[in-house]
Amino acid sequence: RDMYGLIPVGLPDERRLVLPDDWPDELYPLRKDSMDYRQRPAPTTDAETYEFINELGDKKNNVVPIGPLHVTSDEPGHFRLFVDGENIIDADYRLFYVHRGMEKLAETRMGYNEVTFLSDRVCGICGFAHSTAYTTSVENAMGIQVPERAQMIRAILLEVERLHSHLLNLGLACHFTGFDSGFMQFFRVRETSMKMAEILTGARKTYGLNLIGGIRRDLLKDDMIQTRQLAQQMRREVQELVDVLLSTPNMEQRTVGIGRLDPEIARDFSNVGPMVRASGHARDTRADHPFVGYGLLPMEVHSEQGCDVISRLKVRINEVYTALNMIDYGLDNLP
Repeated sequence: RDMYGLIPVGLPDERRLVLPDDWPDELYPLRKDSMDYRQRPAPTTDAETYEFINELGDKKNNVVPIGPLHVTSDEPGHFRLFVDGENIIDADYRLFYVHRGMEKLAETRMGYNEVTFLSDRVCGICGFAHSTAYTTSVENAMGIQVPERAQMIRAILLEVERLHSHLLNLGLACHFTGFDSGFMQFFRVRETSMKMAEILTGARKTYGLNLIGGIRRDLLKDDMIQTRQLAQQMRREVQELVDVLLSTPNMEQRTVGIGRLDPEIARDFSNVGPMVRASGHARDTRADHPFVGYGLLPMEVHSEQGCDVISRLKVRINEVYTALNMIDYGLDNLP
Protein backbone atom coordinates (compact mmCIF):
# COMPACT_ATOMS: atom_id res chain seq x y z
CA ARG A 1 0.00 0.00 0.00
CA ASP A 2 2.65 2.53 1.04
CA MET A 3 5.13 1.62 -1.68
CA TYR A 4 2.80 0.98 -4.65
CA GLY A 5 -0.49 2.69 -3.78
CA LEU A 6 -2.54 -0.51 -3.80
CA ILE A 7 -5.21 -0.03 -1.14
CA PRO A 8 -6.80 -3.25 0.23
CA VAL A 9 -10.57 -3.09 0.57
CA GLY A 10 -11.79 -3.16 4.17
CA LEU A 11 -8.37 -2.50 5.67
CA PRO A 12 -8.90 -2.43 9.47
CA ASP A 13 -5.89 -0.19 10.16
CA GLU A 14 -5.24 2.64 7.71
CA ARG A 15 -2.08 3.97 9.32
CA ARG A 16 1.14 3.95 7.31
CA LEU A 17 3.47 1.00 7.77
CA VAL A 18 6.66 1.85 5.89
CA LEU A 19 6.71 5.51 4.89
CA PRO A 20 7.47 8.28 7.39
CA ASP A 21 4.70 10.58 8.48
CA ASP A 22 6.00 13.57 6.52
CA TRP A 23 6.13 11.68 3.22
CA PRO A 24 3.91 13.40 0.62
CA ASP A 25 0.58 11.82 -0.26
CA GLU A 26 0.21 10.16 -3.68
CA LEU A 27 3.95 9.53 -3.99
CA TYR A 28 4.69 5.79 -4.03
CA PRO A 29 8.44 5.02 -4.09
CA LEU A 30 8.46 1.65 -5.87
CA ARG A 31 6.18 2.56 -8.76
CA LYS A 32 7.62 3.19 -12.21
CA ASP A 33 6.18 6.70 -12.26
CA SER A 34 7.82 7.61 -8.97
CA MET A 35 10.28 10.48 -9.17
CA ASP A 36 13.79 10.46 -7.75
CA TYR A 37 13.30 10.53 -3.99
CA ARG A 38 15.97 13.24 -3.71
CA GLN A 39 13.69 15.62 -5.62
CA ARG A 40 10.46 14.74 -3.87
CA PRO A 41 8.04 17.54 -2.87
CA ALA A 42 8.34 19.29 0.46
CA PRO A 43 7.12 17.38 3.54
CA THR A 44 3.41 17.60 4.25
CA THR A 45 4.06 18.24 7.95
CA ASP A 46 6.97 19.01 10.25
CA ALA A 47 5.57 16.95 13.10
CA GLU A 48 5.12 13.24 13.55
CA THR A 49 1.45 12.50 12.99
CA TYR A 50 1.46 8.77 13.59
CA GLU A 51 -1.29 7.91 16.04
CA PHE A 52 -0.83 4.98 18.35
CA ILE A 53 -4.01 3.35 19.56
CA ASN A 54 -5.42 4.89 22.71
CA GLU A 55 -4.90 3.37 26.10
CA LEU A 56 -7.41 0.80 27.22
CA GLY A 57 -10.31 2.11 29.24
CA ASP A 58 -9.49 0.17 32.39
CA LYS A 59 -7.33 2.51 34.49
CA LYS A 60 -5.64 -0.47 36.15
CA ASN A 61 -3.81 -1.25 32.92
CA ASN A 62 -0.41 0.38 32.48
CA VAL A 63 1.32 1.28 29.23
CA VAL A 64 4.95 0.17 28.86
CA PRO A 65 6.79 1.82 25.92
CA ILE A 66 9.72 0.02 24.29
CA GLY A 67 11.80 1.75 21.61
CA PRO A 68 12.13 3.08 19.00
CA LEU A 69 15.76 2.49 20.06
CA HIS A 70 16.37 -0.11 22.72
CA VAL A 71 19.51 -1.92 23.78
CA THR A 72 17.96 -5.37 23.21
CA SER A 73 16.53 -4.60 19.76
CA ASP A 74 18.17 -5.79 16.54
CA GLU A 75 16.87 -2.69 14.77
CA PRO A 76 14.57 0.26 15.56
CA GLY A 77 11.01 -0.60 16.53
CA HIS A 78 8.45 1.15 18.72
CA PHE A 79 6.18 -1.03 20.86
CA ARG A 80 3.51 -0.03 23.37
CA LEU A 81 2.47 -2.85 25.69
CA PHE A 82 -0.76 -2.62 27.68
CA VAL A 83 -0.16 -4.65 30.81
CA ASP A 84 -2.13 -5.74 33.85
CA GLY A 85 0.51 -6.89 36.30
CA GLU A 86 2.65 -9.35 34.34
CA ASN A 87 -0.04 -10.07 31.74
CA ILE A 88 0.13 -8.28 28.38
CA ILE A 89 -3.49 -7.41 27.55
CA ASP A 90 -2.88 -5.70 24.21
CA ALA A 91 -0.08 -4.19 22.15
CA ASP A 92 0.55 -1.64 19.43
CA TYR A 93 3.72 -1.23 17.42
CA ARG A 94 5.47 0.61 14.65
CA LEU A 95 8.27 -0.88 12.55
CA PHE A 96 9.99 -0.05 9.24
CA TYR A 97 12.15 2.72 10.66
CA VAL A 98 14.94 1.40 8.42
CA HIS A 99 14.50 0.77 4.70
CA ARG A 100 17.51 0.14 2.46
CA GLY A 101 15.80 0.55 -0.90
CA MET A 102 17.07 -2.78 -2.23
CA GLU A 103 14.14 -3.19 -4.63
CA LYS A 104 14.86 0.00 -6.58
CA LEU A 105 18.60 -0.62 -6.43
CA ALA A 106 18.14 -4.06 -8.01
CA GLU A 107 15.78 -2.64 -10.62
CA THR A 108 17.77 0.40 -11.69
CA ARG A 109 21.47 -0.08 -10.89
CA MET A 110 22.35 -3.78 -11.17
CA GLY A 111 22.53 -6.56 -13.74
CA TYR A 112 20.52 -9.75 -13.29
CA ASN A 113 23.46 -11.77 -11.90
CA GLU A 114 24.63 -8.91 -9.68
CA VAL A 115 21.30 -9.03 -7.88
CA THR A 116 22.24 -12.43 -6.43
CA PHE A 117 24.93 -10.69 -4.35
CA LEU A 118 22.43 -8.06 -3.23
CA SER A 119 19.78 -10.62 -2.28
CA ASP A 120 22.39 -12.54 -0.26
CA ARG A 121 22.62 -9.48 1.94
CA VAL A 122 18.93 -9.01 2.68
CA CYS A 123 19.58 -10.91 5.91
CA GLY A 124 22.76 -11.68 7.81
CA ILE A 125 21.59 -15.18 8.75
CA CYS A 126 19.42 -16.42 5.88
CA GLY A 127 21.16 -14.81 2.91
CA PHE A 128 21.24 -18.03 0.87
CA ALA A 129 17.46 -18.40 1.22
CA HIS A 130 16.96 -14.93 -0.26
CA SER A 131 19.35 -15.47 -3.16
CA THR A 132 17.70 -18.86 -3.83
CA ALA A 133 14.30 -17.17 -3.95
CA TYR A 134 15.63 -14.66 -6.47
CA THR A 135 17.52 -17.13 -8.68
CA THR A 136 14.66 -19.67 -8.80
CA SER A 137 12.21 -16.88 -9.69
CA VAL A 138 14.35 -15.84 -12.64
CA GLU A 139 14.95 -19.45 -13.68
CA ASN A 140 11.24 -20.27 -13.59
CA ALA A 141 10.35 -17.11 -15.53
CA MET A 142 12.96 -17.86 -18.22
CA GLY A 143 12.42 -21.63 -18.35
CA ILE A 144 16.02 -22.37 -17.32
CA GLN A 145 16.68 -25.99 -16.31
CA VAL A 146 19.06 -26.22 -13.36
CA PRO A 147 21.13 -29.46 -12.99
CA GLU A 148 19.91 -31.79 -10.24
CA ARG A 149 23.30 -31.70 -8.55
CA ALA A 150 23.14 -27.92 -8.22
CA GLN A 151 19.57 -28.16 -6.92
CA MET A 152 20.61 -30.68 -4.28
CA ILE A 153 23.54 -28.51 -3.18
CA ARG A 154 21.17 -25.57 -2.83
CA ALA A 155 18.91 -27.63 -0.56
CA ILE A 156 21.90 -28.72 1.55
CA LEU A 157 22.99 -25.09 2.01
CA LEU A 158 19.45 -24.07 2.95
CA GLU A 159 19.47 -26.71 5.68
CA VAL A 160 22.85 -25.47 6.95
CA GLU A 161 21.22 -22.05 7.25
CA ARG A 162 18.29 -23.63 9.07
CA LEU A 163 20.70 -25.09 11.64
CA HIS A 164 22.26 -21.67 12.08
CA SER A 165 18.85 -20.01 12.53
CA HIS A 166 17.28 -22.60 14.85
CA LEU A 167 20.30 -22.84 17.14
CA LEU A 168 20.38 -19.05 17.34
CA ASN A 169 16.71 -18.98 18.38
CA LEU A 170 17.13 -21.79 20.90
CA GLY A 171 20.03 -19.90 22.45
CA LEU A 172 18.03 -16.67 22.60
CA ALA A 173 15.10 -18.49 24.21
CA CYS A 174 17.48 -19.61 26.95
CA HIS A 175 18.74 -16.05 27.37
CA PHE A 176 15.27 -14.51 27.62
CA THR A 177 14.20 -17.04 30.24
CA GLY A 178 17.28 -16.39 32.39
CA PHE A 179 19.10 -19.60 31.42
CA ASP A 180 22.28 -17.91 30.20
CA SER A 181 24.50 -20.98 30.48
CA GLY A 182 22.18 -22.65 27.94
CA PHE A 183 22.39 -19.55 25.77
CA MET A 184 26.19 -19.74 25.67
CA GLN A 185 26.22 -23.48 25.00
CA PHE A 186 23.75 -23.27 22.09
CA PHE A 187 25.83 -20.47 20.58
CA ARG A 188 28.93 -22.63 20.99
CA VAL A 189 27.27 -25.46 19.06
CA ARG A 190 25.97 -22.96 16.50
CA GLU A 191 29.59 -22.31 15.52
CA THR A 192 29.60 -25.79 13.97
CA SER A 193 26.99 -24.72 11.42
CA MET A 194 29.19 -21.78 10.47
CA LYS A 195 32.13 -24.17 10.02
CA MET A 196 29.93 -26.21 7.68
CA ALA A 197 29.14 -23.07 5.70
CA GLU A 198 32.84 -22.20 5.48
CA ILE A 199 33.69 -25.67 4.16
CA LEU A 200 30.88 -25.68 1.58
CA THR A 201 31.00 -22.06 0.40
CA GLY A 202 34.38 -20.70 1.46
CA ALA A 203 32.85 -18.23 3.92
CA ARG A 204 31.27 -18.46 7.37
CA LYS A 205 28.18 -16.81 5.91
CA THR A 206 26.45 -18.61 3.06
CA TYR A 207 27.09 -15.77 0.62
CA GLY A 208 28.12 -15.82 -3.00
CA LEU A 209 27.31 -19.40 -4.05
CA ASN A 210 24.12 -18.83 -6.07
CA LEU A 211 23.88 -17.55 -9.60
CA ILE A 212 21.24 -17.76 -12.32
CA GLY A 213 21.19 -21.33 -13.64
CA GLY A 214 23.11 -23.03 -10.85
CA ILE A 215 25.89 -22.46 -8.33
CA ARG A 216 29.41 -21.07 -8.51
CA ARG A 217 31.35 -24.03 -7.08
CA ASP A 218 30.93 -27.77 -6.72
CA LEU A 219 31.40 -29.78 -3.54
CA LEU A 220 34.65 -31.72 -3.33
CA LYS A 221 34.97 -35.14 -1.72
CA ASP A 222 37.00 -33.80 1.22
CA ASP A 223 34.40 -31.06 1.78
CA MET A 224 31.63 -33.63 2.04
CA ILE A 225 33.60 -35.86 4.44
CA GLN A 226 34.33 -32.93 6.77
CA THR A 227 30.70 -31.79 6.66
CA ARG A 228 29.42 -35.27 7.58
CA GLN A 229 31.82 -35.39 10.54
CA LEU A 230 30.61 -31.99 11.76
CA ALA A 231 26.99 -33.12 11.38
CA GLN A 232 27.64 -36.17 13.57
CA GLN A 233 29.38 -33.99 16.15
CA MET A 234 26.52 -31.48 16.18
CA ARG A 235 23.91 -34.21 16.60
CA ARG A 236 25.63 -35.44 19.77
CA GLU A 237 26.15 -31.97 21.22
CA VAL A 238 22.60 -30.80 20.51
CA GLN A 239 21.15 -33.91 22.16
CA GLU A 240 23.16 -33.23 25.32
CA LEU A 241 21.93 -29.62 25.44
CA VAL A 242 18.31 -30.54 24.73
CA ASP A 243 18.31 -33.09 27.56
CA VAL A 244 19.43 -30.34 29.95
CA LEU A 245 17.10 -27.72 28.47
CA LEU A 246 13.90 -29.76 28.73
CA SER A 247 14.69 -30.90 32.28
CA THR A 248 15.31 -27.38 33.62
CA PRO A 249 12.39 -26.32 35.89
CA ASN A 250 12.90 -22.62 35.18
CA MET A 251 12.55 -23.24 31.44
CA GLU A 252 9.29 -25.12 31.94
CA GLN A 253 7.84 -22.40 34.18
CA ARG A 254 8.62 -19.66 31.66
CA THR A 255 7.55 -21.42 28.45
CA VAL A 256 4.65 -23.83 29.12
CA GLY A 257 1.32 -22.11 28.49
CA ILE A 258 3.09 -18.82 27.71
CA GLY A 259 2.67 -16.86 24.48
CA ARG A 260 -0.21 -18.92 23.11
CA LEU A 261 -0.96 -18.61 19.41
CA ASP A 262 -4.34 -20.24 18.82
CA PRO A 263 -4.62 -22.40 15.68
CA GLU A 264 -7.41 -20.22 14.27
CA ILE A 265 -5.37 -17.03 14.66
CA ALA A 266 -2.29 -18.70 13.17
CA ARG A 267 -4.40 -19.75 10.18
CA ASP A 268 -6.18 -16.42 9.71
CA PHE A 269 -2.96 -14.39 9.88
CA SER A 270 -1.15 -16.83 7.56
CA ASN A 271 1.69 -17.58 9.96
CA VAL A 272 4.47 -19.74 8.54
CA GLY A 273 7.45 -21.74 9.77
CA PRO A 274 7.80 -23.00 13.36
CA MET A 275 5.15 -20.50 14.49
CA VAL A 276 2.33 -22.16 12.57
CA ARG A 277 3.66 -25.70 13.01
CA ALA A 278 3.70 -25.24 16.80
CA SER A 279 0.02 -24.28 16.62
CA GLY A 280 -1.09 -27.60 15.20
CA HIS A 281 -0.75 -26.94 11.46
CA ALA A 282 1.61 -29.35 9.70
CA ARG A 283 2.43 -26.92 6.92
CA ASP A 284 5.87 -26.78 5.32
CA THR A 285 6.57 -25.40 1.87
CA ARG A 286 9.50 -27.79 1.46
CA ALA A 287 7.08 -30.72 1.65
CA ASP A 288 3.88 -29.15 0.28
CA HIS A 289 5.51 -27.41 -2.70
CA PRO A 290 9.06 -28.81 -3.09
CA PHE A 291 11.54 -26.41 -4.64
CA VAL A 292 15.24 -26.62 -5.56
CA GLY A 293 16.42 -30.08 -4.41
CA TYR A 294 13.79 -30.79 -1.75
CA GLY A 295 11.95 -33.17 -4.04
CA LEU A 296 15.04 -35.40 -3.87
CA LEU A 297 15.36 -35.37 -0.06
CA PRO A 298 13.40 -37.30 2.60
CA MET A 299 11.17 -34.78 4.34
CA GLU A 300 9.51 -34.99 7.76
CA VAL A 301 7.18 -32.20 8.92
CA HIS A 302 7.16 -31.65 12.68
CA SER A 303 4.22 -30.01 14.44
CA GLU A 304 3.07 -29.52 18.02
CA GLN A 305 -0.37 -28.95 19.52
CA GLY A 306 0.56 -26.83 22.55
CA CYS A 307 0.50 -23.45 20.73
CA ASP A 308 2.92 -21.99 23.32
CA VAL A 309 6.60 -21.10 23.60
CA ILE A 310 7.74 -24.60 24.57
CA SER A 311 5.91 -26.01 21.53
CA ARG A 312 7.80 -23.65 19.25
CA LEU A 313 11.07 -24.66 20.89
CA LYS A 314 10.25 -28.35 20.37
CA VAL A 315 9.49 -27.77 16.70
CA ARG A 316 12.86 -26.08 16.24
CA ILE A 317 14.65 -28.86 18.14
CA ASN A 318 13.08 -31.56 15.96
CA GLU A 319 13.86 -29.58 12.83
CA VAL A 320 17.53 -29.40 13.83
CA TYR A 321 17.68 -33.21 13.76
CA THR A 322 15.73 -33.34 10.49
CA ALA A 323 18.08 -30.78 8.90
CA LEU A 324 21.09 -32.88 9.93
CA ASN A 325 19.47 -35.99 8.43
CA MET A 326 18.73 -34.14 5.19
CA ILE A 327 22.30 -32.84 4.96
CA ASP A 328 23.68 -36.37 5.46
CA TYR A 329 21.28 -37.83 2.89
CA GLY A 330 22.01 -35.09 0.38
CA LEU A 331 25.77 -35.50 0.65
CA ASP A 332 25.47 -39.29 0.32
CA ASN A 333 23.17 -39.08 -2.71
CA LEU A 334 24.42 -36.15 -4.76
CA PRO A 335 23.48 -36.75 -8.42
